[in-house]
Amino acid sequence: MSVLFVALPIALVLGGGGVLACVLCIRGGQYDDLDTPAVRMLIDDEEPKKSSR
Repeated sequence: MSVLFVALPIALVLGGGGVLACVLCIRGGQYDDLDTPAVRMLIDDEEPKKSSR
């Protein structure tokens, strides 16, 4: 029973830290654009400009 007095506060602190980190990531715009990174590899790069010599 005494282990609950140690484990419960630790679990609450870790859970609260996870929720805080998630909220900060959402507010910071981490999850705004989920589609572009998946198709970025399919977009062709611009060809390098040829020098006129």
